[in-house]
Amino acid sequence: MYLIAVFAMVCAVAVVLLVMPKFLPFLKKLKFGQTIYDLGPQAHLAKQGTPNMGGIVTALSTVAVTLVFSVILSVKNGWALGLNNALWPLLFITVGCMALFGFPDDYIKDVKKDHEGLKPKQKLIGQMVIGLAFSAFCYQKLGSEVIIPFTNLTWDLGIFYIPIMTVLVMFITNSANLQDGVDGLLSSVTIVGMAAFGLIVLFMTPKTLDVAWGMPISILCFALAGASIGFLRYNRHPAKIFMGDTGSMFIGGAMVGVAMLTRTQFLLILISFTCIMSSLSVMLQRGYFKYTKKKYGEGRRIFKMSPLHHHFELCGMKENQIVLMYAAVTLVLSVLAVWSMAKFY
Repeated sequence: MYLIAVFAMVCAVAVVLLVMPKFLPFLKKLKFGQTIYDLGPQAHLAKQGTPNMGGIVTALSTVAVTLVFSVILSVKNGWALGLNNALWPLLFITVGCMALFGFPDDYIKDVKKDHEGLKPKQKLIGQMVIGLAFSAFCYQKLGSEVIIPFTNLTWDLGIFYIPIMTVLVMFITNSANLQDGVDGLLSSVTIVGMAAFGLIVLFMTPKTLDVAWGMPISILCFALAGASIGFLRYNRHPAKIFMGDTGSMFIGGAMVGVAMLTRTQFLLILISFTCIMSSLSVMLQRGYFKYTKKKYGEGRRIFKMSPLHHHFELCGMKENQIVLMYAAVTLVLSVLAVWSMAKFY
């Protein structure tokens, strides 16, 4: 199983490295360039016009490799690859997040040259629909119990499972989207985080996960990690191409989808810690600004800028330093997450 996972990762790297040199000039020809927000860090204004939507290559490479390997394994081992297989709900949430509000948002920003993209309400409605459908499937298929890390215990959420998981889908996909603000940042943490999730799924298979259920999930994890390695070749600072909402929403969907299909939702606190902190920093910044404006007549800020990675930029850190710091934090916490499951599963 481990060799198959590694081979899937290598194949995904190869696919991205083969496709991207042809895709990059295609985007330039169509003038699908990033529109930089005026209120962002001033250093980012120089990135105006850099090709966007590179996440399409990451996403489609991941999907292609996952499908090919899953079909090969199903034929070889006689597994049923019907609609009840984990492969299809996982592709539903990943491709759904990308197609419904990731790609349309990029299209409006880069083609229509409207930085606002989709309206917040449109995004939230789309995320709620996908989150609700996916949560209902997981509830029907897996029940309402979630695994508590560092123990062999579970927590039964009962009737609250579907609403809580729906909010989780919305939160994690938005968190991944907010994380994509520095060259190579989301790609780097995705490599580490998805490889960790892949290992965790392998540890759980076949002890608590059926092989036919666990292997497609693990393959997608390693395929996405590999595709992100290939994409980082072009996305590291100074970036030749950006991931865009197309890629970040796909990644967010993958993170939360894998966690829910393996009942390891609590591990998102560790593996997706930096993404979560991006969202929390924005929430804290906005909340504190509104509170101080109402109380003192002028809004005050906790951070120089949110999300948090922009605060570090304005404190003088280089983009590569921020990426290394975030990747290191993700690595340490991911090792802890893997250990928490390997010890008991």
